[in-house]
Amino acid sequence: MTEVISVKFRETGKSYYFSPGEERFVKGDMAVVETARGLKCGDVDIGNHNVDDNAIVKPLRTVIRKATKEDIRVVENNKKREAKAAEIFDKKIAEHKLNMKRIAVEYTFDGKKIIFYYTAPSRVDFRALVKDLASVFKSRIELRQIGVRDEARMLGGLGICGRPFCCKEFLSDFQPVSIKMAKEQGMSLNTSKISGACGRLMCCLKYEQESYDYLLKITPKVGAVVNTKEGRGTVIDVNLLSGRLTVRMDKNPDAAPKTFNRGEVKIVRDGRITVSKSEAEALKDVED
Repeated sequence: MTEVISVKFRETGKSYYFSPGEERFVKGDMAVVETARGLKCGDVDIGNHNVDDNAIVKPLRTVIRKATKEDIRVVENNKKREAKAAEIFDKKIAEHKLNMKRIAVEYTFDGKKIIFYYTAPSRVDFRALVKDLASVFKSRIELRQIGVRDEARMLGGLGICGRPFCCKEFLSDFQPVSIKMAKEQGMSLNTSKISGACGRLMCCLKYEQESYDYLLKITPKVGAVVNTKEGRGTVIDVNLLSGRLTVRMDKNPDAAPKTFNRGEVKIVRDGRITVSKSEAEALKDVED
């Protein structure tokens, strides 16, 4: 086991482990650390605690110091500079007539580098823009293109559930989400119903997928042939959560279907849940 602290450099996003050295940190403290991208000042997400050695990416860097009042002043000043830099960036984009949209601006802690985050529908030749920005700010300039999911995380907003975006509130990493998950959970394959504000499949489809995977193993699927106490039939509708099955009986297929609980039937041949080519094609733009 190794003693570490967890540090975040953005309001949302991944936490990184650092060795606290002899210092004691608590959640809410700020720490100055050395990263692969240079000196940074981040928020302590979790204070001193022990983690398994296998959870650490070596070499583990040691915190340089607990942030001082001067360090915090530098961070606050950089935020003001970022707001002004964003205005200039927007102006320069318009002047160079580039098809791109500014999302965020970030000053490094030492102020020697400025990172401009943007989105664009295609590749952008921004070499002239970088030179122009460098002449204005007299600093190193980096333009970083991000995807629509990262855009939603940075800007924030409200989902169709009425709550703030999960990616903005607590998600540290984006998990892969598939159209098949939506179909297995019985959701309508309508882009307005299963996609978030970013235009991609909702991250929350991933949350309950493990439970649905289990229920799908113990529940006959639509199209399954089952034996019931009233004879053999074909499952035509399933409620996974309640376990209720609607079965069309072979002996009288034109009669009203019967309803059974999953524990009352025995599977002869199970059905399958698949995403058709037409469904995949219609929803290709919402699946990463």
